[in-house]
Amino acid sequence: MLRYLSDSPLRARVTAATNKVEAFNGFSDWVRFGRNGTVAANDPVEQEKDAKFTSLLANLVIFHNTLDIADVVRELAEGRPVDPLDLAQVSRYLTEHIKRFGEYSTQELGITPDDYDARLDVDFSVLGDDDKVAAA
Repeated sequence: MLRYLSDSPLRARVTAATNKVEAFNGFSDWVRFGRNGTVAANDPVEQEKDAKFTSLLANLVIFHNTLDIADVVRELAEGRPVDPLDLAQVSRYLTEHIKRFGEYSTQELGITPDDYDARLDVDFSVLGDDDKVAAA
């Protein structure tokens, strides 16, 4: 405890990690909107399935958000350089564009999507270790 209190970089890393976990938990709670977060059964198997499903759904939405962000960054990079410090501030936990109770078409289920393009022309080497921890 004394080391934690006296070591400012350690406190910054612990705070960054705590904020990251809490942001994911808040996003996960938002994704899991049914029954106000309560598990209907007192069965450990059902509770585990519910937790895994919620985590899977949250990760799928995060992946979708990341694909959308990467597309926007590629478009911006065509006209001007993208500052990695600005990009490090973009959250993966965007919810405004998600229609939790909206209409969803199933007509596109048979369409094979394009291959994922992982190329992103941003030089992240300018970020220091502290920036990488804060951005993660």
